[in-house]
Amino acid sequence: MRIVSLLPSATEIAFAIGAGEDVVGVTFECDEPPEARSRTILTSSALPEGLSPAEIDAAVATRMAAGEDLYRLHEGALADLDPDVVLTQDLCAVCAVNLDDTRAALDHLGCRAEVVTLDPHDIDGIFETIVRTGDVLGRSAAAATLVKGLEERLAAVSTAVAGADQPRVAVLEWVDPLFAPGHWVPEMVTRAGGIAAIGTAGAPSVRISAEDLAAADADVIVVAPCGFGLDGAAEQAAAAAAAGVLPDGVPVWAIDADGIVVRPGPRVVDGVEAMAQLLHPELMGTPDPASARRLD
Repeated sequence: MRIVSLLPSATEIAFAIGAGEDVVGVTFECDEPPEARSRTILTSSALPEGLSPAEIDAAVATRMAAGEDLYRLHEGALADLDPDVVLTQDLCAVCAVNLDDTRAALDHLGCRAEVVTLDPHDIDGIFETIVRTGDVLGRSAAAATLVKGLEERLAAVSTAVAGADQPRVAVLEWVDPLFAPGHWVPEMVTRAGGIAAIGTAGAPSVRISAEDLAAADADVIVVAPCGFGLDGAAEQAAAAAAAGVLPDGVPVWAIDADGIVVRPGPRVVDGVEAMAQLLHPELMGTPDPASARRLD
């Protein structure tokens, strides 16, 4: 089987269930596991490099309003790979190549690959996509084993934090402008032993004001900008604090959003564990400094 993954989380899932050797094409964002970088890269970003968070937001809004794509699909490379299965999504236009564009390209190339869309809205949905991917790729048993292990880890977190005080947590998926999280991220806070002070589980992320953030009366702020790792999150958190956007006196953490928060794959459980550690260090221990960092 020849697999093309147009979604970083799908790439992680394929490798995690033992189908990595069959993955022949990936996106420019597929960096986990590192072996994925050795596959043919089929996409690139339509946005210029070096933009600030505000400039990225403006550029995305402008391109989407104009009906322009945020990603380029390299059709020639796709044709050369002749895939049997293409893993993609239709959940967020900012996160991957447009599904219609993918199907149109396959039709144009005369490629009869099976297109599998993975669109989870919550943590159980993420686990369901793992199972579905396993079924499609002939790795059902491995997928079931992976999900079982992930569920056991979540259960261990729930047991550890049961009965503890639940701090109000404001996770920010963007800082300039401010965005409250959606989909599985508020649920991550809940499973980590906190209360999601902003954002709605299962719904899209939404833009909020600094006044909205202050009114949320959060005990902890976690900066998790979509598409950025820990260093980028820390830089944006520091900039937001310096600009007076974040409420005074509230502890601020930066987290590896791209790795363990916003990608709907196995490492979301790593994100729940990291959040539980920063919220309840007396019960869970302190977070890995490569995953989360508190701003002084």
